[in-house]
Amino acid sequence: MNGNIGEPKPAAQDAPDTRWEGIRRRLETNRTALERRFEPTADERNAILKARAAELAREAVGEAAAETWITVVEFVLAQEKYGIEPDFVRDIFPLKTLTPIPCTPPFVLGVTNLRGEILSVIDLKRFFDLPDKGLSSFTKVIVLESEAMTFGILADAVIGTRSIPQADIQPPLPTLTEVREEYLKGVTNDRIAILDAESLLSDEKIVVHEEA
Repeated sequence: MNGNIGEPKPAAQDAPDTRWEGIRRRLETNRTALERRFEPTADERNAILKARAAELAREAVGEAAAETWITVVEFVLAQEKYGIEPDFVRDIFPLKTLTPIPCTPPFVLGVTNLRGEILSVIDLKRFFDLPDKGLSSFTKVIVLESEAMTFGILADAVIGTRSIPQADIQPPLPTLTEVREEYLKGVTNDRIAILDAESLLSDEKIVVHEEA
């Protein structure tokens, strides 16, 4: 009989190449898991992009806030553009009827009825000695108001509101506009004359005494 009968057989050993292949697979698995752990998901990428966009928007707002802007109501007088602060503008409406007032300066055209309110109407073209070509279908009345005074001024046309950088408004020069300096805040680079509404509303020469 074979004397080796009954003795345990030696355990089979893996070949070296097989062992290294298993190690490599485990390392590759771990590396892939680590990469997935640090790679953002689609939701995370969207959140990152939104955060970056918000930061850029804050920077843009900060830059805009550093520059002062003013808003004006832009209108036309004698083919020139003018602007006036909307804080003093109460209403804008087309001129339909006008009743002359006797014994008033030539620049006071008369009064009009605005929803039951009798309103004096001033022609700034006559007040500033600007060329006057009369009224048209585009003529509008801009109602100016302060605590002490309310009246309307004629506009050949109203363009709308616009924002202007304060840095673009230069001191008025006689060569830029015929309007007297005391009624101007300045003139923009593109020749928009910014009127001083407060000066107009407090000027005693414009006060209309309808009982005269």
